[in-house]
Amino acid sequence: MTKKTWEKRIKKWCDAAGTYKPFFAGPISTLAGILERRDEAVAQFEASGGELVVKHENKGGGIYLEKNPSYMIIRECEQDALGYWRDLGLTPAGLRKINEAAMKKVKKNALAEALNALEG
Repeated sequence: MTKKTWEKRIKKWCDAAGTYKPFFAGPISTLAGILERRDEAVAQFEASGGELVVKHENKGGGIYLEKNPSYMIIRECEQDALGYWRDLGLTPAGLRKINEAAMKKVKKNALAEALNALEG
C-alpha cells in the first residue's frame, strides 16, 4: 500500500477513535512511511519463499544460517510503528492515555431511557 493511502487510513482511524488533531500530520506521515516500507519488506519476504532463516555463503565459501533480512526489516518496522500507533491513540493503552473517558463504559440513565421510550 502507498504512503498516501496509509495516511488516509490512519487519519480515518484517528477520527474514529476521536484522537485526530491537525498537528498529528507529521507523526501520521512518518507512520505511513514506516508501514509502506513494511509492506515492501513483506512482499519481498513472501517472494523469497517466506523462510525465517536463510543460508548465506561467506567469501571463503563457508555456508552459514542467518535470520532472513527481509523478516528483520518487517520486525523493525512493526516495532517502530507500534510507538506511533500508541502515541496517536490507536492502541487501547494509547487511547486510555489520550482520553480516559473514551475507554469508560457509558452509564445509562434510567429516567432518560424511559422518557425516550415514551417519545418513540
